[in-house]
Amino acid sequence: MSNLEELMSHIGQFGKYQKFQFCLHAVSGLLAGLHMLTLITVAAVPDHKCIVPGLTDSLGLSDKSQLSWDNVPGVNLTYSNGTKLSNLPLNLDSCNYLINDTIKACDEWIYDTSNYKSSRGMEWNLVCSNKWKGAVAQSTYMLGVFTGAVTLGSLADKYGRKIIFCISGIGQLIFGVLVAFIPEYYTFLLIRFLYGIFGSSGAYITGFVLTMEMVGPSKRTFCGTMFQLLFSLGFVVVAFWGYVIKDRMWLQIVYGLHSLILIGHWWLMDESPRWLWTQGRPNEAVKIVQKAIKFNGDNTKLDVAKFVSKNLAKRNSRINQEDNNNVDGNNKKSSSGMIDLLRTPNLRKKFLNVCLNWFANAIVYYGLSLSSGNLEGNPYLMLALSGVVELPSYIFTVLVMDRLGRRFLVSVFMIVGGICCVVAASIPKNLSGGSEAVIGIVLFGKACIAISFAVIYNYTAELFPTVLRNTAIGVGSMCCRLSGALTPMLLLLDTLDPRVPATLFGGVALIAGFFGLFLPETAGHPMPETLEDGEKFGVGDTCFTTCLGKRYSDGDISLDGIGDDNNRQGDTFIECDVKNKDY
Repeated sequence: MSNLEELMSHIGQFGKYQKFQFCLHAVSGLLAGLHMLTLITVAAVPDHKCIVPGLTDSLGLSDKSQLSWDNVPGVNLTYSNGTKLSNLPLNLDSCNYLINDTIKACDEWIYDTSNYKSSRGMEWNLVCSNKWKGAVAQSTYMLGVFTGAVTLGSLADKYGRKIIFCISGIGQLIFGVLVAFIPEYYTFLLIRFLYGIFGSSGAYITGFVLTMEMVGPSKRTFCGTMFQLLFSLGFVVVAFWGYVIKDRMWLQIVYGLHSLILIGHWWLMDESPRWLWTQGRPNEAVKIVQKAIKFNGDNTKLDVAKFVSKNLAKRNSRINQEDNNNVDGNNKKSSSGMIDLLRTPNLRKKFLNVCLNWFANAIVYYGLSLSSGNLEGNPYLMLALSGVVELPSYIFTVLVMDRLGRRFLVSVFMIVGGICCVVAASIPKNLSGGSEAVIGIVLFGKACIAISFAVIYNYTAELFPTVLRNTAIGVGSMCCRLSGALTPMLLLLDTLDPRVPATLFGGVALIAGFFGLFLPETAGHPMPETLEDGEKFGVGDTCFTTCLGKRYSDGDISLDGIGDDNNRQGDTFIECDVKNKDY
């Protein structure tokens, strides 16, 4: 046992102290899900009709303020009861009208305010030729999430988890409230970008890492799953406040004010003892562990001098080793990077396959989440249900992941989710019971994708060797975030045909799920350590050669040097550390 593990063993796996700290960290998961989907309600675009020229006079009204959803005719100047207006330009749809045999674009609309009384979409008319502006606003937020994950993650490694967590909490509070008052579109985009950096990246990622570094190995899977569960509950919170508050400015202010919960964390939350130890600050690490021991009701007193001296000795030994390695330009220290993931054939196949799986999982997950308000029925209920259906998915994943295997869960549930998307898109809206069927199929598909998405994090960590594990996960996360930024733009394809986005998402999921069947199973296998191990790992193991979910016996493991108990113990933290959705 290393000196650090000896120190951390004094606080146990999941005592009262870790539970308290976990509750503080996990709030960031709820807020990340909330902030990510605020635009669904704040910038909602309800059903709308084109106001053709001369309509006000034709109806005998004094001004346009008297126009309402009921007195403005629909397509072809026809009302819901079948009556028609005449002697007016003919509205061909909600975006165009015909006048003197010339088709012109509509520039005024009336909105159905039965569910939304005000929104950015209604104020800025984010419809027809301006529909792209709404998609760009959501993509800008997702690009902020990407930027935050890259920059704040590195800063947390350099300056500490706690300070970046708290700065992110302040940032999402400031920008979450400020964005409500911005009157101009392009300034709004800038604030949305900054909102994304802090709203769904900084606090969420650092909070997750703090938890993984604080609790014992046996509880990391549970805690990681709870972060994902709370993220999905953020959808429910968005739907609840959207239903209660009808003014879009106050609605966004309330969303932003949720981050007030994080302000007190500076005084309640502790820095990671693991991070302090690796940074050569053993006195502070031991002090926090001693505090945890007391919090847990234990009277054990730590020998501070012993741990400090061991930390100092280890750091001096490492410095001397690095100096010796560089004598006469003979640097024995080797480094591995992304190029090594592409250099050899087996690693290259696995890496590209996994990247496709990350991309597909994210594009379907975010696509279904962002379009949940378009389902028939109350948009707030549909949004809430899209979050609630994930809860049994995560419970199911924890219970069966080690039994069914990673490959089975990732591939099969992605394929099922893809089939649900395609089937839902092909059901005619005018079919009796069609709307209810579409809702059920889409929500079931969302639950399936949530399972696949949850497992891909662990699966990636187990597929690649230790020297490339962080790199592989990092690149996979980049694919995830970039596809998240692309998703709102793909939803614009519904102008061609409403079935196009869902069919596209389903097609991507089907392709990625099929290719996932060619990945090797990792459940029950020791994780590879070196590049050579990574290249040998899983050769010849596909779904078609070993059957779905079948594990190798111990005699099938042929990788040298990765099957001993020490390696299994050393990999425990890394395996569970990445069970997290980086939004």
